[in-house]
Amino acid sequence: MSEEFEVKGPHEEVLEAGEDHESSGESKKFNATLAVMTAIMASIGALLSYQANVTLGEAIIFKNEASILKTEASDQWNFFQAKSSKQNIAELASKLTTGKDREDSLQDVSRYEVEKESIKIKAEDIEKRAHEADQLSEQSLHHHHRWATGTTALQIAISLAAIALLTRRKWLEYVSLFCALVGIGFGVFAWLGL
Repeated sequence: MSEEFEVKGPHEEVLEAGEDHESSGESKKFNATLAVMTAIMASIGALLSYQANVTLGEAIIFKNEASILKTEASDQWNFFQAKSSKQNIAELASKLTTGKDREDSLQDVSRYEVEKESIKIKAEDIEKRAHEADQLSEQSLHHHHRWATGTTALQIAISLAAIALLTRRKWLEYVSLFCALVGIGFGVFAWLGL
């Protein structure tokens, strides 16, 4: 006659072992501690994740502004080059002509020189603003990395807390807590602008 054998998997054994220990107050305290700890870590992780997204958005906006300003500065420098070419042609014309045409060419040379100077000042100002926008983008990206690293550490901490709950390993609870503290530390560094 056939006898049936029940083969239990590791997961079922852990669950049954947990049921045997559920009656003890220590197990309930362990579960409650991990549950509260996980909820706190998830809440802090959500805040860090939000800040990571905000700073990434800022970095993108500043980088876009820098690109627009660099294009604008390039346009100004092209305009400057065009005025330089016209000035060179006017100088050549002043050497090749006489009388009224020569005087007109010399006036053009002077006018182009003045126009070039104002274009140069404008182009340099735009380049300066583009450089500042680039720096702001880099700073925001640095802060984004701090926030994102903190979020990742908290996610690892939550995963370790879940494993600690399933395996009933106290040392995993401490490792999870350590990871959470590392994540919070990165969040504090980002908040302080470090």
